[in-house]
Amino acid sequence: MLEGFTQTSLDVAGARIHLRHAGSRPPLLLLHCNPLRHVPRSKIAPRLAEGFTVVATDLGAYGVRSKARG
Repeated sequence: MLEGFTQTSLDVAGARIHLRHAGSRPPLLLLHCNPLRHVPRSKIAPRLAEGFTVVATDLGAYGVRSKARG
């Protein structure tokens, strides 16, 4: 999903957060509230990337994000 977006991971405070990003304008962070919301987000994100740098993260417990240690 999210065709044209770059997939990357960030290591933050002992956890790995997976995300996709695209665009080159002011940043816009997209969050989802449950796994079913990822599909509608994937439909609007490419259009938003025309005017923003869109960052779509994978929230914990909904995908491949790791748990923070501690």
